[in-house]
Amino acid sequence: MTTAAGRPALVEGEFVFTAEDFRHIAEILHSHAGIALNEGKAALVYSRLAKRLRALGLRSFREYCALIQGVEGVDERQSMTAALTTNVTRFYREPHHFDHLRDEVMPVLAERARAGGRVRLWSAACSNGQEPYSMAMTVLSVLPEAAELDVRILATDIDPNMVAEGAAGVYSEEALAPAPVLLRQRYFEKAPIQGRDRLSANATLRRLVTFKELNLIGDWPMRGKFDVIFCRNVVIYFDDATQERVWSRFTPLMTPGAMLYIGHSERVSGPATARLRTSGLTAYRLAS
Repeated sequence: MTTAAGRPALVEGEFVFTAEDFRHIAEILHSHAGIALNEGKAALVYSRLAKRLRALGLRSFREYCALIQGVEGVDERQSMTAALTTNVTRFYREPHHFDHLRDEVMPVLAERARAGGRVRLWSAACSNGQEPYSMAMTVLSVLPEAAELDVRILATDIDPNMVAEGAAGVYSEEALAPAPVLLRQRYFEKAPIQGRDRLSANATLRRLVTFKELNLIGDWPMRGKFDVIFCRNVVIYFDDATQERVWSRFTPLMTPGAMLYIGHSERVSGPATARLRTSGLTAYRLAS
């Protein structure tokens, strides 16, 4: 299949999708979100963005590229990013991190909080909230009064739809199955929605976690430092240079001895390696 101009189609389908179209989309996605796409993802890009073309009433990917490149394309660039990112998450994913947080990190932080000190944690790619709520339940397992003290968790994600889901804090019983039974029973309550049983984060969890939209390669408005940062299974979508920049941006926002937890297939690289020391499986501690 070729276009009227004789350009070969990269993927055959309802809309003409050429290598040039793919290149434009990949460049904009990388510029906007840091995500690197190779041409092997062309079919995935086509299938996910064809839905956007239909929703927008566009006739071709060339029209779509013109839209997202223009000044008026800000909202659609966000929608494109949401369509092309995979929000795979679950409660207590990679449970060794939560064991380490509970056993090795929280006892010291709990002592500080009880003495009136400030404790801050950050879920830097929170998806629909399952990670930060897992962090919150881990904190509460050691420090049940955390919500009454100066302890808070910031949960951020580039996708506003995921941020909204996290703030809503409503999940199926199946989604919450990996959470420890006693913690699940203590901090989630029944919430029948549209005739189906759901579990909703209770007031204690909600007081601990604040959800905000944030692009990891954009501006970071935070000024205070963090004692714990979870940034897991997101930089794998970045190229090497972008990964190094992200790791290096974390270290100035970490308190001495703070922990950084990363995904199982990720490794800290670049200048940040001079300041971060391995402290468990895919866990790093900032050198004091």
